[in-house]
Amino acid sequence: MIVPNSKKLLLVDDDPSMHELVNAMLAGTEWTTSNVSSAAEALKILESAPYELVLTDILMPGMDGLTLLSRIRSRHPDLKVVAMTIKNTPDHVLGSLRNEAAGYVTKPFTRDALLLALSEALSASFDDGDITVISDHPQWIALQIRCKLATAERLTQFIRELPADLSREERENVAIAFRELLVNAIEHGGHLDPGQVVYLNYIRTARTIVYYIRDPGEGFSQEKLQHAAGPDFLEQPMRHIELREQMGLRPGGFGMLMAKKFADEVIYSAKGNEVLLIKYL
Repeated sequence: MIVPNSKKLLLVDDDPSMHELVNAMLAGTEWTTSNVSSAAEALKILESAPYELVLTDILMPGMDGLTLLSRIRSRHPDLKVVAMTIKNTPDHVLGSLRNEAAGYVTKPFTRDALLLALSEALSASFDDGDITVISDHPQWIALQIRCKLATAERLTQFIRELPADLSREERENVAIAFRELLVNAIEHGGHLDPGQVVYLNYIRTARTIVYYIRDPGEGFSQEKLQHAAGPDFLEQPMRHIELREQMGLRPGGFGMLMAKKFADEVIYSAKGNEVLLIKYL
């Protein structure tokens, strides 16, 4: 059955069982799916039929998914692509970012995870240079990020998948903490100015995962940051919310609180525009 106002998805995967699985997951949703088994077939069909989104595997014989992503970017620059893979490596994550994938999911995924990835990719808005890869060493990844909230949301999908050896729950918790700190840096340090950039480093050691974020702002004093949920949150849970309304800020302010809840350590520099988020392995 075709759902009214349905959106067309092109699924590219050489495994027929993935066709069956994704089709079953998307049955009864807004998505109608066409299936192809190779990147070459995908490029051919895209020349003759419009699609809202492409969901492609990365590991395929012949032309792989990252090459397909690059070809789509050059031929159909407005078409959104979500990359998926069972072999989740920094190369796959960074390759997807470099080729401007709108989303990224790791196999096996749940129906909810797939629907979320497709929805976020469809609504994603980004420009060339929003995310620049400075270092692509698997143990030391460095990125430069334009100060746009949409960029933070998109990047979080990819950062969530980097520590592939953590449990799904641990990855999700660390991603929540990371997102909150990145949004704080973009919003308060960069003042949502796309001309400003935030620097991010993901460092992997034998015993820790470290995220380093530096924003272009003048820094802050945590004690004076009254519009954020702080140590007195339990005693005055509504205070920072009321202050944010008075200041015309969006709902939020839970960044530091959530980061400290989900990470093992959160350390700020004296100036306050640099932060380390540390997860012990």
